[in-house]
Amino acid sequence: MNVTDPLSLLRRGTLEIISEEDLARKLESGKPLRVKLGVDPTVAHVTLGWAVVLRKLRDFQRLGHTACLIIGDFTAQIGDPSGKSKTRPQLTREQVQENVRAVSEQVYKILDPARTEIFFNRDWLGAMTFEDVIRLASKYTVARILERDDFEKRLREERPIAMHEILYPLCQGYDSVEIKADVELGGNDQKFNNLVGRSLMSHYGLEPQVVILSPLLIGTDGKEKMSQSLGNYVSVVDTPNDMYGKTMSIPDELIGNWFELCTDVPMDEVQTIVAECVSGTMNPRDAKRRLAREIVALYHSPEAGEEADRYFVETFSQRKQPVEAEEAMIPDGAREDGAVVVARLVHALGLAKSLGDARRLIQAGAVAFDGEKVGDPYASLAPGDVVGKVLKVGKHQFRKIV
Repeated sequence: MNVTDPLSLLRRGTLEIISEEDLARKLESGKPLRVKLGVDPTVAHVTLGWAVVLRKLRDFQRLGHTACLIIGDFTAQIGDPSGKSKTRPQLTREQVQENVRAVSEQVYKILDPARTEIFFNRDWLGAMTFEDVIRLASKYTVARILERDDFEKRLREERPIAMHEILYPLCQGYDSVEIKADVELGGNDQKFNNLVGRSLMSHYGLEPQVVILSPLLIGTDGKEKMSQSLGNYVSVVDTPNDMYGKTMSIPDELIGNWFELCTDVPMDEVQTIVAECVSGTMNPRDAKRRLAREIVALYHSPEAGEEADRYFVETFSQRKQPVEAEEAMIPDGAREDGAVVVARLVHALGLAKSLGDARRLIQAGAVAFDGEKVGDPYASLAPGDVVGKVLKVGKHQFRKIV
């Protein structure tokens, strides 16, 4: 890829580069850089929030550099304490391996396989002896570790910090030593961990990595960072219609941010779109339609983006019943004594993050079959009253029950 100003490309969608002078020097050297991104497979989906840093990794690939993707199959069992107000539950090895399989398939929707090296940090962290761990721990002080915001707050509030959490930043930092990273990418919540990597590299006689921090993408609720546990996410493997519909649900104030972080639309064009929305010369709905088409095109195809747009206009603007809704069978877990429990159906189909959330949606009048709302959060229906009908959950989620 011929880019006249590589730094301009790499600055897009970033909050901080530590340091830009070092990055410019490394880029000018002409040497292919090893650009690290560590991912802990604590979930089974790559969301658009996660894709922000993966897309930055792809930018480096386009400039001729190597993406070094660290799958934290070892550190995922520890649990990253970044931003956590309490100790995160540790995953089993089986849970981690299941998530690794799912995530490994999804990242290539963004990354170029020919320029990607995948590592599993169990290969070196899992091979360490206790003596090795003590030697690694000697490279960093307790005082520095406790400077971390979330640890400092928990100490102040007299909430526990487990020893394994203190070791987590050292494990992540040692990943950089092991692969000899030139650059490490991360969300802005990873700043402390990334800087530990810089420090450890110096201790091991290596040139410290450059750290590039990206903002955290706000989810579809417009309040919290995108997260599977909060249900405010868009997955890169969502169907085109679901991906489009979820994008259309974001608050208007996120339009510019999502264009910058989730698409390749040039920034001067993004600024024009945002300015026209603010001035009233463009309807924000039209801006979101463009945004949704761009996102669907990235993960499916331009044709799928146009088709999802057509479907959305016919379904929502013209208020038609979506006869082409994605089909779904009734999961066994949704049945009880031969009847279909509506809340269980909604949850089992992935249209609500929990059974309790499904009941709240029903109570709020957000669940309907063929336009007829379900009022009772504990409602059960005969299969014949469900099969062949279109289940609607919220404004933009539809499934035709078969």
